[in-house]
Amino acid sequence: MSEEERSVEYGEKEGTGNAVGNGSVFVNADAADKGSAADNEKTVETESAARASCAENGDGINAAESASVAERKQEPVASACEHARHRYHVPDAAEIRKLIKKYHIAEFFKSNAVLLIAIAAALITSIFVPFDAQYADYFDWRTLTCLFCTLAVVAAFKNIKFFVWLADRIVRRFKSLRTVIASLVFVTYFGSMIMANDMALVTFLPLGYFVLDSCGDRKHLAFTFIMQNIAANLGGMLTPFGNPQNLYMYSYFNIGAGEFFKIMALPFAAAFVLIAVICLVVKKEKVVVTTAEKKTPPVRRMAVYGVMFVFSVLIVFRIFPYYWGLLAVFVAVCALDYRALFKVDYGLLLTFCAFFVFSGNMARIEAVNSFFAYLMDKDPLIFGVLCCQVISNVPSAVLLSRFTTAYPALLVAVNLGGLGTPIASLASLITLNTYRKLMPGETKNYLLKFLLINFGFLAVLIGVGYLNPLILALG
Repeated sequence: MSEEERSVEYGEKEGTGNAVGNGSVFVNADAADKGSAADNEKTVETESAARASCAENGDGINAAESASVAERKQEPVASACEHARHRYHVPDAAEIRKLIKKYHIAEFFKSNAVLLIAIAAALITSIFVPFDAQYADYFDWRTLTCLFCTLAVVAAFKNIKFFVWLADRIVRRFKSLRTVIASLVFVTYFGSMIMANDMALVTFLPLGYFVLDSCGDRKHLAFTFIMQNIAANLGGMLTPFGNPQNLYMYSYFNIGAGEFFKIMALPFAAAFVLIAVICLVVKKEKVVVTTAEKKTPPVRRMAVYGVMFVFSVLIVFRIFPYYWGLLAVFVAVCALDYRALFKVDYGLLLTFCAFFVFSGNMARIEAVNSFFAYLMDKDPLIFGVLCCQVISNVPSAVLLSRFTTAYPALLVAVNLGGLGTPIASLASLITLNTYRKLMPGETKNYLLKFLLINFGFLAVLIGVGYLNPLILALG
């Protein structure tokens, strides 16, 4: 089995695999008993009768197997008897289906928590603001279109495993543990500028695990995952399409491309230096990556998808009308790889729609409008960061944009606000869930390290955020 297939298994099918796997143990045990019976033809009927008796009384497994063994007096059967002395609970097909269904329901709520909260918030505020014609004005169709186009092209790239191949080529150029971990972190950092933070983590966390595992060094896995998470949250801040909240604010406030880069340049540079310094704490130990090299993706498809991505970027920068861009990207992806359309994160798009309704309704409730406007007038940076810690950075951007015109401070706030608590960013929840599945029993230690490093970064970068207006004024 390839590394990519294993990464899918541990990320998506762990619970199901466990349920079915346990069932296979019991089937194999039963098959072993039957094989032993076949080797001793004289006692087949006796063993069958013993098993029938066992099935009737439920608790007679040991007695039935012991009777069979005593009658046969064969060494292979003694081994089967030893195996049968353990009282297994054998789940039937209905029970296995129930376990699988329970697992999938639990996973759905975990992986779509932000979406469900957004829908609930939209429905609750709809009680106070009844449906009317103004609801149609809540939605920013340009943001939704640009986000869909970017997600579709990135999904097409992922289907040919382009990002994994590229990251693997980069990592193999380094020979020490420090440089390997730093390369994983900065691949995620710059990758998030292109493919958004959550997709960067879904792509590069498995690579980080397999690289460290092949080097025999899992003790640095928590540190690597935490730094990849921070890199994904901060790396995308420089570009309008690097984070979903950037794409929204770029469109909502009609920010120019030059102005956007100017606002985010100092926080981006400070984050880069801070990440590089923290990576130096890793010892410079010699390592060798033993996993097989990733296969080069089809060159023709890489070229075509590259053109499509450039086209998506031009849509973001308003060079092409977004509706024509949507049509062009949709047709191209359908023709080249229609499966990519099924891998678009529609949950993220629906989350935006739900929060558009929520924030639009909140802005129309007079008391709420006055309260949020007062807080945003006092300090949009610190209040924006605090809001992210409670409801995550994307919802905070959509909500708070209705109550302020100080978009430079809010833009910095919703990017830095992805640091801190695990719920401050969807990307952080992805990292936590991935680590918990890979390293069960070590979640507490991971969370302690996560909070320490994240709030350390956040404290330093908030200071940089307060310096940003002064630097912009000088410029």
